[in-house]
Amino acid sequence: MFTGLIEEVGTIRSLRPQGQGFRISIAAKVVTQDLKIDDSVSINGACQTVVRCDGTSFDVEAVEETILKTTLGAFQTGRRVNLERALQIGARLGGHIVQGHVDTRGTVRAIQKQSTSWLLTVDFPGEFARYVVPVGSICIDGVSLTAARVEQNTLTVAVIPHTWSHTTLHECSSGGAVNLEFDIIGKYIERLLLSGNADHAHHISRNLPQKAGGMTEEWLTTMGFG
Repeated sequence: MFTGLIEEVGTIRSLRPQGQGFRISIAAKVVTQDLKIDDSVSINGACQTVVRCDGTSFDVEAVEETILKTTLGAFQTGRRVNLERALQIGARLGGHIVQGHVDTRGTVRAIQKQSTSWLLTVDFPGEFARYVVPVGSICIDGVSLTAARVEQNTLTVAVIPHTWSHTTLHECSSGGAVNLEFDIIGKYIERLLLSGNADHAHHISRNLPQKAGGMTEEWLTTMGFG
């Protein structure tokens, strides 16, 4: 589990094909301080297992499924990547719950400079639109961000100067691909409603409050949550 708060920007040192995947070596200084074989590291939002490490670099093996769903297959030597070690129990959860399980790739539509921030607009496949809500959490290339605007299959996030300069987001360009992970809480709620007792899920959906703020204590009790 991760938080989406990037610890360091590392550099791809080498890529070696392994079947349909790659063995990727990454140069880093911060995350390698206590990294061990079998530890998890988020690389541009994709959770990977360390198979070799020393004080200056580490290796991971990106398998076929990872290459299919993420941008890791397009990595080249010298590319800079966002790195985060797994969350330690007892640490503050400064971002949001990030699994490192990339859902899909998005495409950067536009980057707009504001007076105090940058607006990054990303298109994503329409089937994921149900997981994106205004002011909800979204993970882009491993960075925990908030969806400021949502329109069908497009979202816009506002990036503060610190995040812009301390991650690879400032290296994004229009038409470029990014890794997206949607909020796990929304996906679990959907799964619970759609599986098990389908009739109960339909009953809840049919009886959802139609007005904002209509989810009252009385309504929750009626639905069986009291």
